[in-house]
Amino acid sequence: MSEQDIASFLARAKESLDGAVSEYANGRYNTIANRAYYACFQAAVAALMRDGITPPDRGNRWGHEFVQARFVGDLVNRRKLYPASMQETLYRSMELRHAADYKTERVSAIQASRSATRAREFVDTVLARGATQS
Repeated sequence: MSEQDIASFLARAKESLDGAVSEYANGRYNTIANRAYYACFQAAVAALMRDGITPPDRGNRWGHEFVQARFVGDLVNRRKLYPASMQETLYRSMELRHAADYKTERVSAIQASRSATRAREFVDTVLARGATQS
């Protein structure tokens, strides 16, 4: 994967995060959960690419389970490139996104706020690690 590919996923992560933050003012808490998850997912893809991990299929499709397993397993647990506090962020964000997208209960303001905060910390940490590698 090229630096351009990594930069593209990081730009998407920032855009998703900005979307989550802007939706808070409008009370769109389900949308916040969705965008916060994708901010984390896209940042995790960039982190995996930066460390030479590629998707298993030929179409370069980043499956959600694959990204979660490899980010936590390789980059957090084995290589210790990211703090242990990031272990559950992707999973928790995905669970809240599933609730927001597929269940009848709405995401609360508190859940949305916490999700956006975790996403900001996740994206910022991935960005900071990239800056120290350059």
